[in-house]
Amino acid sequence: MDLRLSGRRALITGSTSGLGEATARLLATEGAEVVIHGRSPQRAQAVADAIIEDGGKATVATGDLGTDAGADQAAGQALAGGAVDILVNNAGAYEHLGWADATAEVWLHAYNVNVVSGVRMIQRLVPAMRERDYGRIITIGGGLGTQPFAGHPHYNATLAARHNLAVSLARDLAGTRVTSNIVAPGAILVPAVQDFLTTLAPERGWGETWEEIEHNSVRELVPNDRARYGRPEEIAGAVAYLCGPHAEYLSGATIRVDGGTVRSAF
Repeated sequence: MDLRLSGRRALITGSTSGLGEATARLLATEGAEVVIHGRSPQRAQAVADAIIEDGGKATVATGDLGTDAGADQAAGQALAGGAVDILVNNAGAYEHLGWADATAEVWLHAYNVNVVSGVRMIQRLVPAMRERDYGRIITIGGGLGTQPFAGHPHYNATLAARHNLAVSLARDLAGTRVTSNIVAPGAILVPAVQDFLTTLAPERGWGETWEEIEHNSVRELVPNDRARYGRPEEIAGAVAYLCGPHAEYLSGATIRVDGGTVRSAF
């Protein structure tokens, strides 16, 4: 399928690694000019250079989206190369903390980094999309926003807020050709997740090889129909679909990419 992204420019926040990088690489393959965002100019440029070497088009925007100044910087650098047609709000962070350890300050920080950061970019980029009567905003949410477990409650709550704001934005954009939708990943295998599971494996008795660890940890922690963790490229595929004209009729929708996960054993 031709996703018809040639000539479009896409800013993917938090795209120096993980889901963001995978999304940027796929959108570039589909013909979009991508703007790689991160707080480190060196890391962002390395991803952009790799995309360019593969024949894609990429530029860089840097800035800490947890601050107004950083968001101004990132948006300004992204717009320096032309209009932004697609905003993928992917940037975010979490800590493995429980209810006893997540202080009020931790909750406030998580909300700023995971929710308000996306609002900042929406406020800076979406008005111009509305004026041009074309745009795509894709928010990366997560299954923990609707099926939270006991661990890191501050992060779970921010995912719920991300889902909510994306639907609210869709309602606000009614009657325009600008859409707002959500991709909700399940447990995705990025390097940090694999490292965490490998470290935890001996005390949980999950085995020694990665194949054993993946099989046993999925069964215990995130049982799903596919019996494995998702891969970043699978999230990128859902995002890419929402970016194109084939998704024109989707508004305020949540696409779950979670292997059919229905519960968490945490």
